[in-house]
Amino acid sequence: MNKKFDVSGVTVATVVPFDEFGGINWADYRNLLEYCACAADGSIFVNGHAGERATLTRKERLQVIERTRDFIGEDRVLMAGVISYGAGDAVAQARDTLSAGSDIIVLFPSPLFAAGGAATSEVPLAFTRAVSDAVDAPLSIFQYPLSSGCGYTTETLAAMARIPNVVAIKEGSDTMTAYEDTWREVKAADPSVAILASNYEWLMLQLVVGADGILSGLASLVPHMLTDLWHSAKAENLSGMRAINDRLYPLIRAIYAKPRMDIHTRIKAGLKHLGIIGSAGSRSPLLPVTEAVAAAVAQAINQAGIDQ
Repeated sequence: MNKKFDVSGVTVATVVPFDEFGGINWADYRNLLEYCACAADGSIFVNGHAGERATLTRKERLQVIERTRDFIGEDRVLMAGVISYGAGDAVAQARDTLSAGSDIIVLFPSPLFAAGGAATSEVPLAFTRAVSDAVDAPLSIFQYPLSSGCGYTTETLAAMARIPNVVAIKEGSDTMTAYEDTWREVKAADPSVAILASNYEWLMLQLVVGADGILSGLASLVPHMLTDLWHSAKAENLSGMRAINDRLYPLIRAIYAKPRMDIHTRIKAGLKHLGIIGSAGSRSPLLPVTEAVAAAVAQAINQAGIDQ
């Protein structure tokens, strides 16, 4: 297996449009891919939080992978999320995603880790190694906010970086202290493991500290701007980064307002405002955004000067 899998640039974590009956609107999904996948210059990530993976059936998850692969072709990297309570089911899911066409398995922590399992390295490493040993494919580690109880320590992430199949870490610790510690320790453990900046509240700061790419659901809505931000960071153009960040600031406050569980529904409201999808629908337990929230998102998009 080639550990040097290229996941640089902006990875789009795609949302999934639903119709008024709660079914996946595949025409809208293709419109979305035409909008965001063609604008960003990195990988595509499906079946994650942005893709409302928890509400999709197994058949739908595989269809999302298959249709995304069909759209992006064979040369572009496709990442797919695996969320499971146990290692056995995670292995089965990982094999599913590979058979459907994904290149990289994005391994989420088991929800059981919230009860203290993520606080030390032993349990997360055993879980990750069980999947890695059973599935000969590249793995990306999905790092949760530390406040969730499922976020890994820097020591754990550095140890995971030494696992041969691990090629990337989606760094969502949600603190700059943890991000910088992880950046330094993981690069010391294995420089080839990519660190993908993710928390938008900290994204510009993460890029200043160091990153190998961006992975974000926000790239479904503003792929051009995140790509410009990434290229400004690579060029060490701080004034350019600030200019983009200033334009994004009101939109970020509108999208990432509390409750956080509605982030991706707000992104879909923005996509509807831009005319890219026809509905901002969601599936339970998520609820559709209110008219007031949709208006606030639309106003922020207009203020930022974003159009399709």
